[in-house]
Amino acid sequence: MAEPRPKLERAPRLMLRETVYESVKQLLMDTDLQPGTRLSIDGLSRELQVSATPVREALFRCEAEGLVVRRPNAGYLVAPLLDRQGLLDLYDLRLLLEPVAAARAATHATAGEVRAMEDAVGLMMPAVEGDDYQAYREFAGQDTALHTTIAGASGNPLIAETLTRLRTHTHTYRLYFHHGIAEVTVAEHQAIVAAIREHDPEVAEKAMRAHLETSRTRLLSAYE
Repeated sequence: MAEPRPKLERAPRLMLRETVYESVKQLLMDTDLQPGTRLSIDGLSRELQVSATPVREALFRCEAEGLVVRRPNAGYLVAPLLDRQGLLDLYDLRLLLEPVAAARAATHATAGEVRAMEDAVGLMMPAVEGDDYQAYREFAGQDTALHTTIAGASGNPLIAETLTRLRTHTHTYRLYFHHGIAEVTVAEHQAIVAAIREHDPEVAEKAMRAHLETSRTRLLSAYE
């Protein structure tokens, strides 16, 4: 007896959920919605021409990323921006963890992990072709992949887990992004990866620290 043909319902549903999630996320990233603005699930459903379920799931995911907050009797609200002190605190923690991770990666990274780092850096520049979230999403994806790979290559899973929870790239975009920082950022990343490839922990640590310090300086301009 022939086996029954598998159902094909799940893939379209997953595709719909992902599409709605990206649409809601782009709305939060690219519009001038003020922190505290109430988000209507019904209103978003009508705008996107979908049921309430994928919108509710999208907002749940956005909450996990720190883009929205949920309040009793108020529903979902646009999350507050990271303030200046919050940014400084974020980078204080990154400066404690990521230079150490880079140094350890220079000792422990496998050839495959180094290739993954090189691939991420190579894909960063062509990914940025505009000043909106749609363009930045591709750049940030490679940036996240690079930093995640370095943290993973450190051999310390707690470092990788902690950095993931920081939601660094979400905060970064909401504060400040424009076409033109990509080139200098890629150069900084190239220096980090080169040191890891050459198995030089000291240079890798210094390169990561320099990258984070200059990144912090760039972002502080958002408060001027």
